[in-house]
Amino acid sequence: MALMAVSIVNVTLPAIQNDLGASDTSLQWILSGYALAFGIVLVAAGRAGDLLGRERIFVAGIALFTLASLGAALAPDIFWLNIARVVMGVASGMVNPQVAGLIQQHYRGVERARAFAKFGGVVGVAVAIGPVIGGFLLGVFPTGIGWRTTLGINVPVGAVVTVLALRWMDLRPRRAGRQKLDIDPVGAGLLGAAVLAIMLPFMLASDHPVAWVLLPVGLALVLLWVLWERRYASSGHEPMVDLRLFRIRSYTLGSLMIGVYFMAGTSIWVVQAQLVQQGFGQAALTAGLLALPAAVFTALSAQLGGRLVVRIGRWTVVIGLGIMLLGLVATVIMTPLISSGAVPLWVLSAAMAPIGMGSGMVTSPNQTLTLREVPVSQGGTAAAVTQTGQRIGTAVGTAGMTGVYFHVLPHGADVAADTTYILIGAVLILALLIALVDALAPVGSKRATPVSKPK
Repeated sequence: MALMAVSIVNVTLPAIQNDLGASDTSLQWILSGYALAFGIVLVAAGRAGDLLGRERIFVAGIALFTLASLGAALAPDIFWLNIARVVMGVASGMVNPQVAGLIQQHYRGVERARAFAKFGGVVGVAVAIGPVIGGFLLGVFPTGIGWRTTLGINVPVGAVVTVLALRWMDLRPRRAGRQKLDIDPVGAGLLGAAVLAIMLPFMLASDHPVAWVLLPVGLALVLLWVLWERRYASSGHEPMVDLRLFRIRSYTLGSLMIGVYFMAGTSIWVVQAQLVQQGFGQAALTAGLLALPAAVFTALSAQLGGRLVVRIGRWTVVIGLGIMLLGLVATVIMTPLISSGAVPLWVLSAAMAPIGMGSGMVTSPNQTLTLREVPVSQGGTAAAVTQTGQRIGTAVGTAGMTGVYFHVLPHGADVAADTTYILIGAVLILALLIALVDALAPVGSKRATPVSKPK
């Protein structure tokens, strides 16, 4: 639901604008508000799950997401829709770190890799199926109702998930008695402000160039946060993030690689949707259906990656990135041929299928490898830090890649798409180099330990 909440809304923005009379700026906040809230609360939510119990935060997040989706579906105007979307983003940020933390908590070795593979398969399908479902609902229902159903669809699903979670999960408090919880509110506030200041410019600068002033502020806040966390730990407290996590080579390189990867991987499908609808004059549903084979391959290759990662480790990610690059090359070759009418439109789907196949061998195996040496007690926080990097990478990549696309668009949609795909390929090569550094390094690294002793 959290990922579909992004991709399904992409195809409904024109309908929302027509129905609610929203301005372009207000419309942008339907996406930006969700993404910002998501990124800001991730680490704090991961820390809360580690301290209070991941199951409890998971259930609270799902329930909040369900109620916020209902509020968004019933929103009378764009203001209340944006408020509801921000709450949905907060709820998504609460849920996501708990998933990785729970998998790490309950599974080991091969079983953990398989669990992450299944999770990765669901993620791949969710991202690609959103536009298909959104296009279908917009076609079935009248304009004023269709876009509301794309948000309201979360309500019955969320209700079922909440009931099952209450039945299956252990919701007892993690810490008993009068133990004091060390939640590090200053660290949480500094990191949240830093993420906000770093992400905002990439979302607003196209309309408000002055927003770039926030970027150095955000970087300064990151430095201030690091200094605070060190001081907080040295005074005998439990910091929000144990900075010794970054001494673990597999965790640091895996987090860096996936952040770079998200600068490119998520932008591929944004450009594809623009190309098919704007360049080839097709409907949003057609764009979604063309991406569907890649989603199926993502789900299948995630299962394959779950088996391979146990045998060949980081080389699974290297192979996946290589397959994605081959798919990008095929796409760059086919785009002008489709534009000229030399080959039919469906060939684009076949050319992009390897991108989905490679993606499934990158995301899930990397999650397994990145968290494999992280102490279980810090699993939620560690996963949240990695996911925050992904959110920043997505913001940077989406803004940068779409900016390149629209800059080159006067020369033709096919030229703009291919130019952007070449730039995306360059970023994927950088991710590949980082993965190679990890794959070629000696096996084994120093484990992180909790900063303070159990009280």
